[in-house]
Amino acid sequence: MNRSILRLAIPNIISNITIPLLGLVDMILMGHLSSPVYIGAIALGGTIFSVMYSFFSFMRAGTTGFTAQAFGGGDSTEISHSLYRPLFIATIASILIISLQNPIARLSLLLLDGSDEVKNLAITYFYVRIWAAPANMFLYCLNGWFIGMQNTRIPMAIAIIINVSNIIFSIFLVIVMKQDVAGVALGTVMAQYCGLATALFCLFRKYRKNLSRINFSILLNANKLKRFFKVNTDFMTRSILLILTIAFFTNQSAKLGDNILSINMILLQLFYIFSYFTDGFAYAGEALVGRFTGAGDSESLRSVVTHLFRWGAYISIPFTVLYALFPTTFVKIISDNAEIIAETSPYYIYMAVIPVITFAAFLWDGIYIGATASKAIRNTMIIASLAVFAPLCYLLVPRFGNHGLWIAFLSFMAARGASMTLMAKKNILQSNKNQ
Repeated sequence: MNRSILRLAIPNIISNITIPLLGLVDMILMGHLSSPVYIGAIALGGTIFSVMYSFFSFMRAGTTGFTAQAFGGGDSTEISHSLYRPLFIATIASILIISLQNPIARLSLLLLDGSDEVKNLAITYFYVRIWAAPANMFLYCLNGWFIGMQNTRIPMAIAIIINVSNIIFSIFLVIVMKQDVAGVALGTVMAQYCGLATALFCLFRKYRKNLSRINFSILLNANKLKRFFKVNTDFMTRSILLILTIAFFTNQSAKLGDNILSINMILLQLFYIFSYFTDGFAYAGEALVGRFTGAGDSESLRSVVTHLFRWGAYISIPFTVLYALFPTTFVKIISDNAEIIAETSPYYIYMAVIPVITFAAFLWDGIYIGATASKAIRNTMIIASLAVFAPLCYLLVPRFGNHGLWIAFLSFMAARGASMTLMAKKNILQSNKNQ
């Protein structure tokens, strides 16, 4: 089981490491410009896309779960159509996003907080990066399908190509072409299409024989569509609440001032570094749990859950030690602004406890997605975001400022892990039935 987990997890870890590396490079490029407003601008601009894409990110999770279960059950026809359905939705979604970019920008300006300079730069970033939306939509579907097919090497290659090319494009556009936030955004657009071209090449080269022709009676089957939309609506609700929580955290940071916004975005990069590393094992969980659920193999299902949590504990400890012992070193890598570095030190404690508090939530996400336990994962997110994070923000931020904001956010992550642990016996371990 460890070999099976590592075979799937290691490629995901390698590819995921490049994701925070990209975020770090963007932060470094902006952090070494003349003002902290540039860090705030790409943080707010990125928040717009995080919220927008949260409405569609279910396509990756849902595609993985359905494909893995079809793979485990040996249903070759459904394997093909588990890709065709989300690709059809991705096409419609891409058209809508591009067509509605102006209303989205205006609404974002109304909802986001920050100085006028930060908001104006954020909208500049938005109008460039919006053209990556079609590539992003299709990559959700393709990457989810590859993982469901128990292949994480192709998503690894795609992610590396996207993020390495993005870094190269961004450095060239910002340093050589002097395009600040617009250069970072354009680098993202160019890299996303490089990734899409890679994904399509790999799909037709490796899986051409596995893909059947589109059968519209299967594609549009009422029962399959009903299940597809039910599961993905739950996943979408979960994704929206997650992204809205992070967006609210970012917005509250902006209300506390440009310096606090920059500090919190730097600390969130360290949160993302750990989360993407742990997600390598969560993606392995998606593939294996889906496969064993589809095959009706309860013993292997329980085994993979146990082994995943052992790996989660193993990797959280060294991250905690590194974050606790060398906090200033990590901050200085991202920004050389002396004022920001000095003002970050009161918040080092939150950096240190991130790994041990959050790893359970990341792993359970993968397990629930693989089992398509959509109703349960939705309900746990509702509990964590609306019953824990929101009340704590309301109570703590006015009194304790940024400390209150971080306590609320880490409590949100702890509540996710705890609630999914409590619901796992009923929704994962006692039944292989699709939710």
